[in-house]
Amino acid sequence: MNIVVVGGGKVGAKLVEDFNNEGYDVVLIDIKSAVCEKIQDEFDVMCICGSGTDVETLEAARIQKTDLFISVTDNDEFNALCAVMAKKLGAERCVARVRNREYSRQLDFMRVALGIDLIVNPEYGTAGEISRILRFPEAIKTETFAKGRIELIEISVDAENALCDKAIYEIYKRFKIKILICAVQRGGEVYIPNGDFIIRGGDKLHITASHHDIALFMREIGIIKKKVRTSILIGGGRISFYLAELLLESGIKVKIIEQNIDRCQELAEYLPKADIVCGDGSDRNVLEEEGIDSVDSIVTLTGIDEENMIISMYAGTRNVDKIVTKVNRVSFAGLMESTGEYSIVTPKNITANIIMRYARAMKSAADTEMITLYRIVNDKVEAMEFVVNKQSDFTSVPLSEMKIKKNVLIAAIARRGKTILPDGASTLEVGDTVVVVTTHHLTSLRDILA
Repeated sequence: MNIVVVGGGKVGAKLVEDFNNEGYDVVLIDIKSAVCEKIQDEFDVMCICGSGTDVETLEAARIQKTDLFISVTDNDEFNALCAVMAKKLGAERCVARVRNREYSRQLDFMRVALGIDLIVNPEYGTAGEISRILRFPEAIKTETFAKGRIELIEISVDAENALCDKAIYEIYKRFKIKILICAVQRGGEVYIPNGDFIIRGGDKLHITASHHDIALFMREIGIIKKKVRTSILIGGGRISFYLAELLLESGIKVKIIEQNIDRCQELAEYLPKADIVCGDGSDRNVLEEEGIDSVDSIVTLTGIDEENMIISMYAGTRNVDKIVTKVNRVSFAGLMESTGEYSIVTPKNITANIIMRYARAMKSAADTEMITLYRIVNDKVEAMEFVVNKQSDFTSVPLSEMKIKKNVLIAAIARRGKTILPDGASTLEVGDTVVVVTTHHLTSLRDILA
């Protein structure tokens, strides 16, 4: 697949890295020569210094033979124009990053009117991930499949946990709840476990089940927390705006602390039900005055990683039940995640996952369609959702009779509104939504076969 990426910032560099690792033919276009040189040195891909709206530059990138064109600069209108021009010049599919709140409610209209195949709003996607985390506060991370019927959560196991030093088959036998432990992170290693795998203190477990069964399992092992009813958001940027809307709709009381007075006035106008405070969210006195000791959750969303980390660590000393931290740098994200105390969100990764899912779906076989792609365990494992569109050689065949690759797990099947945790007798049928967890890069359900 031939891919052109316009914009070598955080998201663009992440996309170049991911596509290059998967063996795609990638060309980067950026107006800054220093950015081009840096990415070319790091990833050994073709880079062109120029504008994504310049016809000669696009032709030099072989736009007529481009399967997927992606514009992810900081300028929404420029991204849209790049995509329109690329489409007119022969690119098969075009993606544009559009972040402005004013466009958020008309993205579908813009996509159709401009002929852009996919429009991505990173801040809205990040806000959605945070809202899912706050809905299930005992989890470090929460992902959903099958329109919310299937959940994939990450929890940390300490030495006092009821799961510690138990084999997985013992856990299933003891609790008799329909959950599936589909991946285990232990230090720097990741395992797709079988029934004999023994859970140890410090492990991070990735569990799939229905929301009801996961909640029941959490109560049984004694790590359920109270529901989040109040939240303080530090920083009043786009993510905070979208997140506040989502939380207020779900009945959670929201307070936003933002330093810029003009931004505070804007937030107060558009979010009349939220409590907007003009102040420095990194000042402990401000946090104490605004109720950090009584709030259920705190989300740090400033534009500075170090500031978000420090505020989060301080919130931990004040025993805030749920702390979510936005971090852009991978090294910082790994440092925070290693403690198991914080839920980390990285907007560039969320955006890259959305676009990568779209690229994989382009390559899907006719009998299956990729709907969702999440990367878990520091991007070492992928959890994917496929829909079975028609009969094929792998449908109606018991899983025990299928030759499935090593490190591939069929984690869940959604069929006619019911969630199935599969065993050897289970089959894949037309219309099923199938969740697969694996260390391989898959584009189709057919790829699970050895």
